[in-house]
Amino acid sequence: MNSPKIHLKVCQVCAVDFTLQHFLLPLIDAMKVEGWEVHSACSQGKHADKLRSEGYVIHSVNIVRSINPLAAIVSIVRLVKLFHREKFDLVHVHTPVAGLIARVAARIVRTPIVVYTAHGFYFHDQMPRWKQKIFIWLEVYMGFYTDFLFTQSVEDARSAILEKIMPKERVLVIGNGVNNFRFSPDKLPSKKLIRNLLNIPEKAFVVGLIGRQVKEKGICEFLRSALEVSNKNPTCYFLLIGEKLSSDHADGVDKEILSAKRLLGRRLIITGARDDIPEMLQAMDIFCLPSWREGMPRTIIEAMMMEKPVIATNIRGCREEIVPGETGLLVPVASSKDISDAILFLYSNPDKCNSFGKAGRVRALAHYDESKVVALQIDKIKSFL
Repeated sequence: MNSPKIHLKVCQVCAVDFTLQHFLLPLIDAMKVEGWEVHSACSQGKHADKLRSEGYVIHSVNIVRSINPLAAIVSIVRLVKLFHREKFDLVHVHTPVAGLIARVAARIVRTPIVVYTAHGFYFHDQMPRWKQKIFIWLEVYMGFYTDFLFTQSVEDARSAILEKIMPKERVLVIGNGVNNFRFSPDKLPSKKLIRNLLNIPEKAFVVGLIGRQVKEKGICEFLRSALEVSNKNPTCYFLLIGEKLSSDHADGVDKEILSAKRLLGRRLIITGARDDIPEMLQAMDIFCLPSWREGMPRTIIEAMMMEKPVIATNIRGCREEIVPGETGLLVPVASSKDISDAILFLYSNPDKCNSFGKAGRVRALAHYDESKVVALQIDKIKSFL
């Protein structure tokens, strides 16, 4: 006999609708297929109204992306009112600050089940130890308000257990993934056609970065390495994709971008935010992500799916996704010289460039299939109901 369907009323909570649009929709859609009633709560942004028009239920609750006690209290009160009114069976929280605020609100109204997905703990290797301890203590305290913890990286799961944030039996590594049909080089327009649209010469060697335009994404190091590489090889072009969100409190890089643009001219292409990420990756020869901290970066997986060799910093998440010398190269944090050397190495070794890209797609297909990541979460939620 088939087991009876479980009917749940769920609220997905994140800080901004950018997260909802770009990361959570596959999970929400899968939950709806299960017959669950799914709501979302986040700050109102440019994506929310479009998502509402597509049938998603979204509650606008302003959640700042910084630890501001007064703003946090206001957000908690608003979420308490929402949770009390809607009486959710499950609140699933994402991103550090929203995760903290929403778990407090869920505990106040005694929501039956609270799940937290750590897309990357806020504490990281580059942070002073005293500061790490503060954020670890916060996570430990919030563990008492959490029924289950999903982590995207193995390192975060180990940290959660080691630091006693959650007991081992209540931690699950879900990984991260992308749609392998959408990110398939054979199903997209040719590299030549896309480069024509971007005014990039067909025979140029293109290095690209996709990410929020803030310092912690390593944008400054990327731009400095672009200048170093271009001095040695004028056929190299650099593609910078992304924007600084209005809710971002991290330092921006507008001055650095303008300065690099003046020096590099047409060899630096700045696109802003794009919805056609597979096409942008198709135009590249190398993908570079020189972040200072990450959780389990999806852009690296997207690049691997698109058969692009990856250069990334040796940090949590990145070193889990990349096999050095097989699918890409890992470099030290905040070292434009090492980024430049890695770019020039791959430029000078086209066979390596090609083999890294091919191996990357094989690895991505084996480990980072979005449908499997989503199914794992739903199965686990069902198992502890």
